[in-house]
Amino acid sequence: MSPTTLPAGLDHGHVTFLGAGPGDPGLLTLRAVEALAHADVLVAEHEVLDVVRQHARQGVAEVHTDTGPGGDTVPGTGTPQLAVVDGASTTAALPAVRDAAHLVMEAARGGRRVVRAVSGDPGLDTYAADEMLACAAAGVPFEVVPGVATAVGVPAYAGVPLRDAQGTDVRFVDARTATDRCWTEVGASDGTVVVSTTLDSVAAAAGELVAAGRKPDTPLTVTVAGTTTRQRTWTATLGTIAQTLKQAKVLPSPEGGRPVIAVVGERSAAAQRDQLSWFESKPLFGWRVLVPRTKEQAASLSDQLRSYGAVPHEVPTIAVEPPRTPQQMERAVKGLVTGRYEWIAFTSVNAVKAVREKFEEYGLDARAFAGIKVAAVGEQTANALIAFGVKPDLVPSGEQSAAGLLEDWPPYDPVFDPIDRVFLPRADIATETLVAGLIELGWEVDDVTAYRTVRASPPPAETREAIKGGGFDAVLFTSSSTVRNLVGIAGKPHNVTVIACIGPATAKTAEEHGLRVDVMAPEPSVHKLAEALADFGAHRRAAALDAGDPVTRPSERRPGARRRRSTT
Repeated sequence: MSPTTLPAGLDHGHVTFLGAGPGDPGLLTLRAVEALAHADVLVAEHEVLDVVRQHARQGVAEVHTDTGPGGDTVPGTGTPQLAVVDGASTTAALPAVRDAAHLVMEAARGGRRVVRAVSGDPGLDTYAADEMLACAAAGVPFEVVPGVATAVGVPAYAGVPLRDAQGTDVRFVDARTATDRCWTEVGASDGTVVVSTTLDSVAAAAGELVAAGRKPDTPLTVTVAGTTTRQRTWTATLGTIAQTLKQAKVLPSPEGGRPVIAVVGERSAAAQRDQLSWFESKPLFGWRVLVPRTKEQAASLSDQLRSYGAVPHEVPTIAVEPPRTPQQMERAVKGLVTGRYEWIAFTSVNAVKAVREKFEEYGLDARAFAGIKVAAVGEQTANALIAFGVKPDLVPSGEQSAAGLLEDWPPYDPVFDPIDRVFLPRADIATETLVAGLIELGWEVDDVTAYRTVRASPPPAETREAIKGGGFDAVLFTSSSTVRNLVGIAGKPHNVTVIACIGPATAKTAEEHGLRVDVMAPEPSVHKLAEALADFGAHRRAAALDAGDPVTRPSERRPGARRRRSTT
C-alpha cells in the first residue's frame, strides 16, 4: 500500500521501512526517494540521517533514536527528540517510549506517514523485523522498501567481487552475534566469507576463522566507512591482519568500534583488488575541495567534483542584492512587453534570476519573451533560462564568455532586424566588453544594473580555520573576485592547499595575493577547471604509486611542505 493512498478515516497512519544503503546517498532507490518526499515523520538512526534527510520534504518531523557505541541503536534508552529538518525550530520531546517499535507506532499516530530508515537493508536489520511485527499486531499498515545491503555494497565499492566464474560459495556472518557453530561451519567451507564486525574486533574474527579450520595465509580485505569518501581498505591475510592494522596505526583507537566489512577468500581479495579498486582510486578521492560559490551556482560543479571522489564544500564569497535604484530595471522589463527590444542577453544565472523575479512581481511569465531573441553567455545560464521556460536562441559555440558571445552575435541588419536595441541586464561590476562589442556590431544597448554584488559574510569559524590551517585539499577560484573576496572574508588558503584557477586573469590575482597556482583550466569553464583539477589529482596519485609511496591527500602532507608548481 502506498503511503499516499491511505484509506479514509484510518488513524493508525502508515509506516515505510526503508533501507538507506551502506552510506553513499546515491545508492538510495527511486522508491526510497519517493517515500521520503511524502513522509510526515522521519525515524532514523544517526548514521543514516544525513543520507535520507536531503530527500525529505521541508518541515518533516525528524525523530532521532538513541545510539550506542559504533552507532548501534539502543532501544529504550532516554527520550527521543523531535526536530524540524529546515532548522526553523528547536526540539520537542515525544512521549517516553519503551523501545523502537513503540516509537515508530507513536510517530504514526493521527494518520501520519512515517518512514523508518535503517542502514543497509531492512531485511538484515537487527530490529526492523520486530518493529514490523509490532505494527502488524497493532493494525498499523506498513510496507518495505529494500536497500543495498552493507555486506554486498561495501565489497563492491572496495573492488572485491564476492563470486567468480567458478560460482564460489558466499557466506555472510555477523561476528557480533555469531555462535561457535556458525564459525565452525564457515571455517569448514573454502568459499568466500563476508564478515560484519567492528574495527577493534577484526583480529578476533580472523582468529575464530583460523581456529575453525581456515588457513592463516587466506587473503582478506577489511573496509571501514564503506561507500563513503572516508572509505579505507586494508589487504592482508587472516594471520597478518592484526599486525597490518597495528602498522597502519588504526588499533588501538578511540574509534575502534566503527563497523567494518571483512571479506575472506582465496579468489576475492588481494590479487583482484589491485585491478578492481575503482572507488578509492578516483583522482580526487576524499579530497575536501573548497568551492567559493553559492549552493545554487555550485550545484553542477559540486556534482562533477563528487564524480571524481571529492567532497565539495560551498562557501559563498559574494551576496546578490537588488539595485539601489530599481526604476531603470522596471522600465526595461516593461520595454520587453511593449516591443522595445530585438534581443535580451543574459550574462549570468543571477541576471536570469533578477529578471524572473521582476516578471513575477508584475505577474508575467516566460510568454513575455515571445518575439524577442534570447542570448545566454554559457551552459549554466542557458539551463537557468530553460528552467524558466525560455529556450535561448544564441549560446556561444566556443568560449563561454562575453568574448565568445560576441564571436557568434550577428551584426545589426536594418533589412532583417526591425528593432536595433538590446536589453543587457547584468551586475553593477560587470566589464564593458560586451557593451562595446555590441555597439561595434551596430546595436543600441540598454545596459541595465539588474543586481548588485557585495562581499558575503564570513563563513563559520570552523571553515575559516580549515582554510587557513590546511584543512582543505584544494580550492577552485572561478574569477578574480572570488580570490579577493575569499581572502577578505576567510583568510589566505594554507600553502599545502592546491590552488586551481579558471584562467590567466584569475591566476594573476591569486599570485598577487601570495598564492602559488597549481592548476589552470585549459579554457574558461568551471567544468574544464574541475577536469583540470582531476587530472592534477590523477598525476599526483600515479607519481606516488610509481615512487612506492602511500597515496595521500594534500592536506595530509606535513605542514610547511613546499608544493611543486604544476604545468597543468
